[in-house]
Amino acid sequence: MNKHLVIVVGPTGVGKTAFSVSLAQHFNTSILSADSRQLYKELNIGTAKPTLEEMKGVKHFFIDSVSITDNYTTAHFENDALVCLDKLYEKSNIAILCGGTGLYVGALCNGLDELPERDEKIREELNLLYEIKGIEALQEKLKQLDDVQFSKMDSNNPQRLIRALEVCITTGNSYSEAMKGIKKQRNFTPIIIGLNIGRELLYHKINKRVDEMIEKGLVEEASTLFPQKSLNALQTIGYVELFDYFENKIDLPTAIEKIKQHSRNYAKRQLTWFRRYTEIKWVDPTDVQSAIDYVSNNMKP
Repeated sequence: MNKHLVIVVGPTGVGKTAFSVSLAQHFNTSILSADSRQLYKELNIGTAKPTLEEMKGVKHFFIDSVSITDNYTTAHFENDALVCLDKLYEKSNIAILCGGTGLYVGALCNGLDELPERDEKIREELNLLYEIKGIEALQEKLKQLDDVQFSKMDSNNPQRLIRALEVCITTGNSYSEAMKGIKKQRNFTPIIIGLNIGRELLYHKINKRVDEMIEKGLVEEASTLFPQKSLNALQTIGYVELFDYFENKIDLPTAIEKIKQHSRNYAKRQLTWFRRYTEIKWVDPTDVQSAIDYVSNNMKP
């Protein structure tokens, strides 16, 4: 039997979790999370991590898998997810990948390019630039060296900016040129479902979800993590804005408004990323049946 990986992608807040659970229940299979922040045990409220109730008995992998102190990379995810899929495919010819981290989806489906090892001297210089002049200096530098990469990445994540800059400086080429995109062989066929709704409704849902996170105790959760704020895992929307509040750089209402704004910006970048996939089937999050039919019709015997 041919193996299939149903990939559910879309912007933050669109409803990927509930949709994927419905698909998993129909096809009697499990879900791999492709969310680079729901991995972390310590990040709960701010990552909109699904609850046991929301999982509805469906087995989820790569949620609460590692600690924020672990150096978990996209390459680690690629390797771990392939091992996980091999085990799942022993019992079923279909599995589901759900999440909005485009790098994780690309790594699992196509593999990663071989990029140069980190250069400690360059890394130190870039970290110093960040400390002295802030994230704006990193953003401006990457715009100059590789505007293509800057336009499609999470430009609010200083560690990813620094890594992209490091590759540009080390190789003398742009990061996007270094990403040759040579696909690796996989033992499964991807079937990609994209979820999207009208922009106004999406932004309303995002704003509402941030308000709900605050009500659930996001400020308190962030305060417990504040002493470790320099960790890469905590360079995350919903936490960095509150860290600024704790440092008296902004007041709480401004921090909350910035979380909403940055979440909306991130959703826009996610849509730009996933629209590059020509083989994607876009559906409304409420139309699970349409996705079930599409998957069934595209599964190879």
